[in-house]
Amino acid sequence: MAASRAEALATEQAWLEAAQAFIQETLCAPAKERDVQLTELVIDCVKTVCLSQGRNQGFTLPLSYSFVSVKDLRTQQHLPCCSHLSWSSTAYQDWAQEAGPRGVLLPQEQLLLAGTLTDRSGDLEHECRNGSLYIRDNTGTLGCELIDLDLSWLGHLFLFPSWSYLPPTIKSSGEGHLELWGAPVPVFPLTISPGPLTPIPVLYPETASRLLRHRSKCRDVQPNLAGTLVRLSALVKSQKRAYFVLSLGGSSPAGSHVSVIVQVPAQLVWHRALWPGRAYVLTELRVSKLRGHRYWIWMTGPSSQLLPLKPECVQELELELDGPLLEADPSPPPIPCNPQDKKGPEGLVRDSRLLSYTGTITDVLNRPAGLYELDGQLGLCLAYQHLHGLRRVVRPGVRLELQDVHLLQSVGGGTGRPVLASCLRGAVLLRGFSRQMPETQSSHRAQGASLYEQLVWEHQLGLPLYLWATRALEELASKLCPHMLRHHQFLQHSSPGSPSLGLQILAPTLEVLIPPCCPSRNPQNEILEEPHHCPLQKYARLQTPCSFPTLAALKKEGECRAWDSFDPKTLLPLPEASHLPSCELNQRLAWSWLCLLPSAFHPAPVLLGVLAPSSRKGCLKLQDQSGSLLCLLLADPSQPLTDPRLIGCLVRAERFQLVIERTVRSNFPSWKELSMTGFIQKQQARVYVQFFLADALILSVPRPFFHSASSSTPPQTEPSLPEGPHGGHSRLFLLSHKEALMKRNFCVPPRASSEVPKPTLSFHVSGNWLRGTQRKEGTGWGPPEPMEDENVDQKVLLIFLGSSVRWFEFLHPGQVYRLVAPGPLQTPMLLEEGGSSCISQRPLELAGCASCLTVQDEWRLELESPQDIPEVLGINRALPETSLTDLLSGNSTDSLVSFSAEILSHLRMMPGSTGAIKRCVKLTVALETADCEFPLHLDIYIEDPHLPPPLGLLPGARVYFSQLEKRVSRSHNVYCCFRSSTYVQVLSFPPDTTISAPLPHIYLAELLQGRRAPFRATASCHVVSVFSLQLSWVCAHCTSLCPQGRCTCQSPSCPTQTSISQASIRLLVEDGTAEAVVTCRNHQVAAALGLRPSEWTSLLEFVRGPGRVALQFIGPGAQLESSAKMDEPLTRFLQTLCISFSVLRPIVLSFELKRKPSKIISLEPPRLQRFQCGEFPFLTRVNPRIQLSCLSIQEHPSALRALDPYC
Repeated sequence: MAASRAEALATEQAWLEAAQAFIQETLCAPAKERDVQLTELVIDCVKTVCLSQGRNQGFTLPLSYSFVSVKDLRTQQHLPCCSHLSWSSTAYQDWAQEAGPRGVLLPQEQLLLAGTLTDRSGDLEHECRNGSLYIRDNTGTLGCELIDLDLSWLGHLFLFPSWSYLPPTIKSSGEGHLELWGAPVPVFPLTISPGPLTPIPVLYPETASRLLRHRSKCRDVQPNLAGTLVRLSALVKSQKRAYFVLSLGGSSPAGSHVSVIVQVPAQLVWHRALWPGRAYVLTELRVSKLRGHRYWIWMTGPSSQLLPLKPECVQELELELDGPLLEADPSPPPIPCNPQDKKGPEGLVRDSRLLSYTGTITDVLNRPAGLYELDGQLGLCLAYQHLHGLRRVVRPGVRLELQDVHLLQSVGGGTGRPVLASCLRGAVLLRGFSRQMPETQSSHRAQGASLYEQLVWEHQLGLPLYLWATRALEELASKLCPHMLRHHQFLQHSSPGSPSLGLQILAPTLEVLIPPCCPSRNPQNEILEEPHHCPLQKYARLQTPCSFPTLAALKKEGECRAWDSFDPKTLLPLPEASHLPSCELNQRLAWSWLCLLPSAFHPAPVLLGVLAPSSRKGCLKLQDQSGSLLCLLLADPSQPLTDPRLIGCLVRAERFQLVIERTVRSNFPSWKELSMTGFIQKQQARVYVQFFLADALILSVPRPFFHSASSSTPPQTEPSLPEGPHGGHSRLFLLSHKEALMKRNFCVPPRASSEVPKPTLSFHVSGNWLRGTQRKEGTGWGPPEPMEDENVDQKVLLIFLGSSVRWFEFLHPGQVYRLVAPGPLQTPMLLEEGGSSCISQRPLELAGCASCLTVQDEWRLELESPQDIPEVLGINRALPETSLTDLLSGNSTDSLVSFSAEILSHLRMMPGSTGAIKRCVKLTVALETADCEFPLHLDIYIEDPHLPPPLGLLPGARVYFSQLEKRVSRSHNVYCCFRSSTYVQVLSFPPDTTISAPLPHIYLAELLQGRRAPFRATASCHVVSVFSLQLSWVCAHCTSLCPQGRCTCQSPSCPTQTSISQASIRLLVEDGTAEAVVTCRNHQVAAALGLRPSEWTSLLEFVRGPGRVALQFIGPGAQLESSAKMDEPLTRFLQTLCISFSVLRPIVLSFELKRKPSKIISLEPPRLQRFQCGEFPFLTRVNPRIQLSCLSIQEHPSALRALDPYC
C-alpha cells in the first residue's frame, strides 16, 4: 500500500517537474528568470478544472495529460484531434453520440494547451490587425476560432480546457487552426472594471439619425451611441483596408436604426464579439462621409469602445435639433442594372427574399467555391463574401447563424434545391463547432478558390450562372486532370499574362450570358444603400446553357441513340421493302449512319479534349481521362489540317457533328420479319466527330504538364524540339503526293529476327527536297548545307511506318514541311538524297524518285509557310484534277484519275449479294465539272485492304479523290477503284440540315443532248401504250418462281418458304418533243396501272396461284406466254386494263436515265424511218427512243380535272 502511494507521489512529482519546465520555457517571458508564481498559477488552473469535473479520484492533477506548445501542434500533430480536460471515456462517448452517426468523430488526445489570446499574429505592437484571433506562446502563434468572445479576454494568458486542433488538410497549403469549445480559464484573475461613476450620456438611434442631418450640431462633439444590434454586415477585407458595418436600433423592431462603420484595425475583432439582439454602447463616435458614398455616416475613432448596454449606467443626451435641416432625407437611389435582369430564359425575373436562418452544415459540396449543404435540404453559397478564415472551420456538423441572407428558389442550371446566399450586407456567424473530422481532401479539391472569387468579383456572375459555372469547372477538372493537366494549372487565377485554362473554356459561354457593360460591385453601397441592391437581389431561372460530357459518355450516348433509332422498317419503308429479295434486303441494311448535332441533346454538349494522333490507326483523336474519340478535322472548308503544332492542344468545339456509322450483318428472310431483332447476327458502330477548326477554340497546354491518357500516343508527338547545343538537323521538302494508309509488306533487313514478317501499317509520300540539311542554331535553323549537285533531281520518297504513321493526317499535297531529326545526326547522309532505305531501286524508278528515306519514330514534322521560301513561289500547288474527257475516254493507258465529287450514296456490299464477289463498299458520287450543267454520276469501289474506308466518306460530303484506278465494265460503264496510290481528302462535311432539291422539270428532247442532260429529272408526258407487263411471285431467298407459294428451286430446299411479289411494266411515253420507253418496277407498277393500294393487293393475290403472268403487247393485240391462257379472266382483265384510259393518260413522270452518264459508248445516231400517211409515204430521221427508269408517277393536273365532275 505504502509502495503504491510512494509510486503515485513520484509520478505526480515527475508530472509537476515536466509541467514546470514546459511553463518556464513556453509561457514565461524569455528575458525573465524562473517565474515560480506563473508556474503555480497555471498548475492551479489545471487543478481547478479537474476538481470542477468531480473526478479527482484521489489525484488533483491529470497525470495522463501533458502540455503541448503551439510549435508542437504545428510540427508534430498531423491528424485532427480534440482534447477535453478531465473527460472520462463515458463523457467522450456521450459527446460523440450527440454528433450523430454520420462522419468520423474527432479522436481524443490528452493534451493541455495554454497561451495568450490575442488578435495579433506577431509580437509587434504596430502590426496590422485584421480581426482574426490567435493563441500565442513563446514558440509561435496559431489561429483560432471562438464562438462567444469577451473583448476583455484579449491579451491575457489562459488555460484552454476544451479545444480541437485541425492541421492543414494539404501539405504546404497553410497552417492549422484551433477551435476553442468552452470558455478559457484565465491564469491571472481578470480585472473587472467598475461601472462609471456618473451615467454615460448616450444618443439613441432615432436621435443619432436626426443628428446626421444637423451636422453643424455635431462638429465639435463625439457622442456615444446606444441601442440594440439589429444588423451586422460581413467583415470586408480588401487590399487597402478592412471594415464592417453594424446597425443599432431601438427597442421596437419597426423603429429607426442607424449604421456605424468600424474600420480601425484594433476594433475589427469586435466583429467576433457582436451578437444580434444584444444591446451595446459605442463611445466617442464621429461623423464622416465615405468616398463613393452619397451620405454621411457614423464612424468609430481610435479611442472608441464597445461596451454592453446597462440601463442603469447610461443617460440619454438631450439635444436641441430645431431649425432647418442641412440635408433632406435621402431619396431612394436609382437601381443599377443587374447583369441578369434581361437574361431570363423564360422572361421572368424574380426577387430573392431576405431572411435570417440558423442551421447545421450537412455536406461540403465545393469548398473552394464556397458551396455547402445546409440541414440536408438547402444549398448554401458563401462565395459572395470574403470568408477565408471561416471556410476552414465549415464542415459537416458546424452550426451557422445567417443574418440577412438571400433565399433564391428554382435557380435552374442543374440546381434543384433552394439556395441561401449571403451578400456583404449580411453576416455569417459561427454558433457551433463540428465534432467530426474534416474529410480527407485531395490536392485538386483545394484548388481554384481565387478563380471562383474572380467569377464573382470580376465577372459579376449572378448566383444561377455561378452555380452552373462551378459545376462545369468540376466536370472539366474530372475530364482533364490530372493526366492531361495539373489541377493548379487548370484552376489558377486568371491574369492578363497567365490566363486560367478553365476560364478560357467557359469564356465563350459566359460572354453570351453576361452583358459587357456590367457594373462592378461596390461593397459600401451594397451594405449601406437603401433600397438594398446586390448581385443576389434579382435573379432569373437559368436554362442550362451547355454541358461538358466526357468523351466516353458522349460516345456511349451517340452509340445508344444510333441503335435505338435503328429500325429496318424505317430504313426500308414499305412498299419498296415488300418486293426485295433477302440478299438485297440485308445488303441495304448492312451500312447506315446517323449524324447527331449538339442541338439534338439537352443541354447541348460542348466537345472538349486534347488532340492526339494515333500511332496504331494513323487517325486523329480527342482524349480526356475517360478515353478517346476519333475525330476528323478540317481547318476550313476545302482546307485540310496541316499544322502538327496542334498536337497536344486542348480543343473546344460547340459546333460539330457526332457521326455513328452502323454496320449490321443480318439474315432477314423477307420484309415480314424486319421487326424481329433475332435475325441480326452482328452489329458494330464506328463513332467519331467531325468539325472545322474555325468553329473551335484552340488552347495550348504547356508541354511539361501534358501526359497522354493513352499509351498509344508516344511522347514524340509533341512538336517542340529539344533544347541544347545538339538541337537536331532538319530539311525542307515540298509534298507532291500522298498514298493511302494501309498495311504493306517490307523487305526484312539483314540479320533481322527469324520471325515471319507481317504487313505493317504504313504510307508513302513523294516530294522534292528544297534545300540542303540545316542545323539547329539557338532557337532557329542555320543556313542550309550545300548539296553535291544542284542539277540532280531532288525527288524523294518518304516512308512512314510504325509510330511515324501518326503524321498521316497532317501531310497533304502542295504543303511545305520541315523534317526534323532531333539530337546529333548519327549518319551525315541520313537526310541527304542518297540516304538508305528498306525499299529496292525498282519501285523508286517507277515512282520517279532519286532517293528514299524511312522516317524514324523520333523524327518530327513542322509546317512551313510557302511565302518564306522562294523556291516554292513559282510552283503550282493546286490539287490536280482529270478532265471529263479523259475520265470518260476508253483510253486505258492513263488509268489513274483524280477529281472532286459529292458522295450521293454509300452501300456496303457483302459476298453473295447481287454483283458482289467479295466484301467491298460502293460509293456513288456526283462530279461537278464546268463542262456539264448537271453533275456526272460515277461509282467508286473500295475493297480490302482499304477497308474499313477512311473517316468522312458520308452521303453529302465533298471529297477529293487522287489517283483512283479507272476501269470500264462489260457494259461499257466507267467506274473507279481504290489503289495503294489513292489519296483521299475530305473537302466539306455533309450539311447539318438536308434539303432535298426538287428534280429539274424538262422536255424529253433535252435528254438527247448527251452528257449535258440531267441524270434525274421530271417531265409531263402522256402514256402512249404498254409494251410489256409482268407480275410474279418468287422465292425471297433464291428468287425462283413460286406458284401457289412453293419454291420451284431444284437445289436443296431453301431456308425460307417466304415468297415476295415482283412486277415490271414497260411504257411508251411522249411529250410532243420526243418518245421514251420507261421501265417501272414493283410498287411503281400500281401507279402506272392507276390502281389503288387495295386493288393492287387483290391483283397480286390473283397472280399467286399461277406464280407468273406476263404480257407482251405488239400492235393492237397481245401475245401470251406459257404462264397464262388467253381465256383466263386475269389475262383478259390485264389486257383490257393496259389499253384503257386508266393507263393511257397524262402523267408527271420522275425518272433517271437507264443509260449511266459514265457510259463511254456514244449515243445511237438518228435513223431513217418510213411512215405511211394515207397514200403518201414519208421518210424522215427519227431519234432512238430514250430508255428511262421510273422513280415515281404522279397524276397530271389535267387528268385530275377531267375526273372531277365539278370541273
